[in-house]
Amino acid sequence: MLDLFLVYYVSAQSSGLDYNKAIDSFNKAEFARHLNFLGSDLFEGRGTGTPGGNLAAKYLALEFDKIELKPIGSNNTYYQYIPMHGSKPLPSSRFVLFSNEGDTELKLDNDYLLYQSGEQTLIPYPIQLVFVGYGIIAPEFDYNDYQSVDVEGKIVVFIDGEPNSKDKNFFDGENPTVYSSPEAKQRIAISRGAKGSILIPNPVENKYFSWDKTVKDFAFENVTLAYSVSSNFNSVINPQTAPKLFKDSQYSMHDIFEMHSANNMKSFPLQTKISFKGSFVDRDFIAPNIIGMIEGKDPELKDTYLIVSAHYDHLGIGPAVKGDSIYNGVFDNAAGVSAVLEIAKTFSKLENKPRRSIIFLLLTGEEKGLLGSKYYVDNPVVPLYKTVADINIDGVASFDKFKSIVGIGSEYSTIHDFLENTAKRFNLKVVPIPSHFIQVESFSKSDQFSFAAAGIPSVLVAEGPDYVNLGKEEGLKKMIEYATKYYHTPFDDLNLPINYDAVIEHLQVLFSLIYDISNSDVKPEWNKGTPYINVRLRSIAEQK
Repeated sequence: MLDLFLVYYVSAQSSGLDYNKAIDSFNKAEFARHLNFLGSDLFEGRGTGTPGGNLAAKYLALEFDKIELKPIGSNNTYYQYIPMHGSKPLPSSRFVLFSNEGDTELKLDNDYLLYQSGEQTLIPYPIQLVFVGYGIIAPEFDYNDYQSVDVEGKIVVFIDGEPNSKDKNFFDGENPTVYSSPEAKQRIAISRGAKGSILIPNPVENKYFSWDKTVKDFAFENVTLAYSVSSNFNSVINPQTAPKLFKDSQYSMHDIFEMHSANNMKSFPLQTKISFKGSFVDRDFIAPNIIGMIEGKDPELKDTYLIVSAHYDHLGIGPAVKGDSIYNGVFDNAAGVSAVLEIAKTFSKLENKPRRSIIFLLLTGEEKGLLGSKYYVDNPVVPLYKTVADINIDGVASFDKFKSIVGIGSEYSTIHDFLENTAKRFNLKVVPIPSHFIQVESFSKSDQFSFAAAGIPSVLVAEGPDYVNLGKEEGLKKMIEYATKYYHTPFDDLNLPINYDAVIEHLQVLFSLIYDISNSDVKPEWNKGTPYINVRLRSIAEQK
């Protein structure tokens, strides 16, 4: 347990009125200035490696310079340049399904979508399909969908999700685990020797599923780090088309969803094959992270670092919806970037600078798979083992002032103790994430996950569902409305109402949390048994 008295003592020694003035200095107009600028059509949705994204990066570097952060990027600038590769499939791509009744050519967007693009997806001759249930191997739950089938050199087919459970000791009960993600299923398939995979969505389990919305989600360029290992063929198929995969097989698609309902999933070979030859538009480009620092004042602790991060990219220009094709990303995440700018400015004005150094890191490529944060941990500007924590900001409170906060990922480390201390200071409660959003807001969905995977204790702090003027049901309704109607659409824009009192409250909470960690002798540590602790221990041992 963190010594909260020690944290309070250190803060009191180094802050006095300085801290109180800082807390009261957050300015609604300044936050709104950044938000209205970054969220405007001028930046064309801040797509990674686009003119709008590059213009946003220049604006942020200029703002870092204004508040006199130390440039610690490439050649003493605020830029950390990242080589990337972009690719987008064309309708002329040929996906052919072979069965005893003949060949059927599937159409991009109508019948299937691709997770990855590029020549590595090529399947030049027909390859057999094998159904592998959920596509999961989970030794800790004594579960293996691959146990009874040979998939080497074949294409695996699996359904979305994971086994039904109400037991917290089996796939975490009703909450989804990491095994439910398509990326995890694809990695398992590769590890078993499969040539590729096809995911079948489960519209029964996901009441928000829409093929039209899925097509829009996949309409954007596939971007990877230039040095990424080549992927393979991974696709998602329209549930209306998917029954064709089971032609003449032992079980039909209707049967497998019956198996899912009965918790009696089976794996079996299919009697169909596929081939795929893609046509793509490719490009290579550079996109930057923006990075600056406030040096700590303590002779010893200044050589340890706290990262405050937010991604500045969004989706850019995409399919038009009601005549609007610019995906502005105001809440996701112009708001988080504006918060970082205001927090950094406030720290820069402190008479007594924090004891530890604070790195302010604005990341690109989050929407493309956490690319900016993955690049940073592969190419850190300071050693990872000297980086004590990452506080990631992905959105800020905007509906109403709040009475509780959520530390997404705080349960893994002693950051939770710091967060509890901060909450008490503001008369708030720390509560779990609402179950409605566990898939949308899970720990692995934003940049904090990249830092955790590199061994750095990390958290994303969001407001809880308990509001001052809104009832709990009304608050949850607003959260659900944003997630289903505005998130990743052109309507996450400046027309959305924003409660700036709630924004300022969130900034104060974040500032206080960052202040405590940056001034404490006690650094955050992973809790025993968490999945990231071994990486941290190895990083410390190797001094990386």
